[in-house]
Amino acid sequence: MAGVQFDAVRVDGERGRRVADRLAGMTGGDPGPVVEQANGARPVYFLVPVGSTAYKSWPAGVTTLAAGPGRIAYVPIPATKGATWPLSWRHEPTGRGDRFVHALLLCAALHSQGCR
Repeated sequence: MAGVQFDAVRVDGERGRRVADRLAGMTGGDPGPVVEQANGARPVYFLVPVGSTAYKSWPAGVTTLAAGPGRIAYVPIPATKGATWPLSWRHEPTGRGDRFVHALLLCAALHSQGCR
């Protein structure tokens, strides 16, 4: 559940994949954990630190997922080993529990991709 271990930012389709690639370029290939889904809207989920989705100017079409009063959000997470279709890791977690996507870099990458 988002808001307990992490928050998440959801960006659908090719837009999400382009942003994930942009973030990888900005971070030397280590942007933090990013999940992609192969069906439906083909969302990409960027796992960010708890509380880091609040108070930022996210572009239109971006969904923030966090827990709060009267709000519960679930984020699909694939297994680290084995088949978990339709989910997969675009960028796997490092194994350290404190390593997430940097929310400000993600926001900057979204804005630099013309995702307004």
